[in-house]
Amino acid sequence: MTVQSLGPPLRALVLAPKGRDATVASSLIEPTGVPCVVCPHLASVVDTLDDEVAFVLMTEEAVRGADLRPLAGWLATQPPWSDLPFLLITDHGGGPERNPIASRWLEALGNVSFLERPFHPTTLISVARAAAKGRRRQHETRRLFANLRESDVRLRTALRAGRLTDWEFDFSTSQLGISVEGKAILGRSGPREIELHELLRGIAGEDRIRVARALSHSIASNEDFAVDLRFERPDGTILWLDVRARLVRDGLGSPRRFVGLASDITARKSAEMALQGMNEKLERRVEERTAQLRSAHDELLAQIAERERTEAQLRQMQKLESIGQLTGGVAHDFNNLLTAVIGNLELLRKRVPSSPSSDRLIDGAMQGAQRGASLTQRLLAFARHQSLDARPVDLGALVRGMDDLLHRSLDPSITMVVDLPAGIPPAHVDANQLELALLNLAVNSRDAMPAGGTLTLTLDVALADAERDLADGRYVRLTVSDTGVGMDGETLGKAIEPFFSTKDLGKGTGLGLSMIHGLAQQLKGALRLFSTPGQGTRAELWLPVAHAAAIPLAPESPVEPPGEKRRAIILFVDDDYLIGLSTTSLLEDLGHTVVGATSGSEALEILRSGQSLDLMITDYAMPGMTGLELAEQARALRPNLPILLATGYADLPTRPGFVLPRLSKPYQQQQLAEQIQNLLG
Repeated sequence: MTVQSLGPPLRALVLAPKGRDATVASSLIEPTGVPCVVCPHLASVVDTLDDEVAFVLMTEEAVRGADLRPLAGWLATQPPWSDLPFLLITDHGGGPERNPIASRWLEALGNVSFLERPFHPTTLISVARAAAKGRRRQHETRRLFANLRESDVRLRTALRAGRLTDWEFDFSTSQLGISVEGKAILGRSGPREIELHELLRGIAGEDRIRVARALSHSIASNEDFAVDLRFERPDGTILWLDVRARLVRDGLGSPRRFVGLASDITARKSAEMALQGMNEKLERRVEERTAQLRSAHDELLAQIAERERTEAQLRQMQKLESIGQLTGGVAHDFNNLLTAVIGNLELLRKRVPSSPSSDRLIDGAMQGAQRGASLTQRLLAFARHQSLDARPVDLGALVRGMDDLLHRSLDPSITMVVDLPAGIPPAHVDANQLELALLNLAVNSRDAMPAGGTLTLTLDVALADAERDLADGRYVRLTVSDTGVGMDGETLGKAIEPFFSTKDLGKGTGLGLSMIHGLAQQLKGALRLFSTPGQGTRAELWLPVAHAAAIPLAPESPVEPPGEKRRAIILFVDDDYLIGLSTTSLLEDLGHTVVGATSGSEALEILRSGQSLDLMITDYAMPGMTGLELAEQARALRPNLPILLATGYADLPTRPGFVLPRLSKPYQQQQLAEQIQNLLG
């Protein structure tokens, strides 16, 4: 039975005795879904600590000069899966690199994130989200460990029921490990391990040669070790043992250890020697018993191999999840900054007299900002935080529609082969993002074939392997393969990590494959890579089959001449001063009248005042009240007021029957104008 206990919800402990710090911090953290418990002093924190605490937020003045030993003592007794996060707000100096006393806190507390005053409320929210998410991952690890322990208990029970014993020999340490059941069979008791020389001394002399030959043969041929031998117990009793094992090698191919099974077959051997003339029926029974032993041996080795593979996948998952949390948070904050930069550059282009030098500088700055926006979009894709418009799409039509673009992206020396059979069901994907992913894969293949080669695009339907990274079901598999230089095992293992690239400096960001990997996971699919040095690379995008008919891809709409645009009175709500300043200027440049507010409460006062308004644009992440909460209350006051939600988040909470149009950050004036035009008509 698999352990599935979810336990009570997580909560945060807040120790901030100065002024309203605790109240303000709690009001910022609790909208993230983590309730807060305010503690009056450090001793109260220690008394309240348990496994269901998501993190502890403390201010510098609360722990400066305090006795941290009780808290450090509690942390030292944490179970192996637990590493309680601390958020420490400092006044001056920041972390250990600029504040020597911070090293003492780091040493005593361990998992510490430093926030230096002053900081933006969004920063605290982002760090708190990351800490809570990391704590939930620790709880998930606890459940996985419990499952592994339960599997080990079931395995031990099966071994005892079959009167089998498992053993292991480590080549590097020459240590021999035998289970308690095995020691009992050999006539040993107590906790002391059996030394290798003791075991060899107990084997009958003529059997030692056969054992040595079998070991040498297994190491040389990589075949399983299997031998029957006689063993003399300390009391003089002679046992017949059936010993079997498989050789495990390290990454360099050197023998690492033997892992195997042994069973007491004395009774069987005695019967064989005493009843050699027995009829064929008895011989068949003996063969059946041997087959059962072999089956148990193979099953044990298969379970060991599966456990090792599961542990490796768990480590890789935790690594990528940690990187994803970091990159997603940084990319979201960076999008806010780029919103102000791009908006101000657009206004600057209109207001500065045109000249070659000024145009060149503004164009360069705009290109840099747009490259930054593209970079953050890829980071959000890797972190699975980008906004997607997934719908049923005919992938065959999508690939055929990209034929000209793909040919123009490849060198003339590269031949492109396309196999798009009829009858492929539609896939549930974001067509625009998938086009970018396919183009990225094609460019990677082009760069891997500098001397020319063949690029092959194929579509087929495949069933998911339940033992891998996909849920059961049917998937449309888009395969991009090339005949390029390929990758070795080490490079292939790092290929989807962000910022890892085999290209020359300046020729790639290292985010292409990580973006495609994040996109596939966000679509409930997977990216699988296969490569052999000198033989090329194959990338497979597994995408879930849609349960509805494909929606035809919309052709590019012709540009319509600008008509008479409606001038509107717009309530703009954003707590970031720079974004408010630049967006207000963009709206006024479009001819609109802007009423500004820096919080949800201020916006509600304006709505209640009777001020004439045609539209409200609000940020999502604001202290005290989110944009979604503001929109709900605004609809109650003015049911017919159009509302536009501007955000850099993709995974926003939703309300049944309450859907708002969204404007993704960073946005440009044209996007802003189009959204306003769509809402106002």
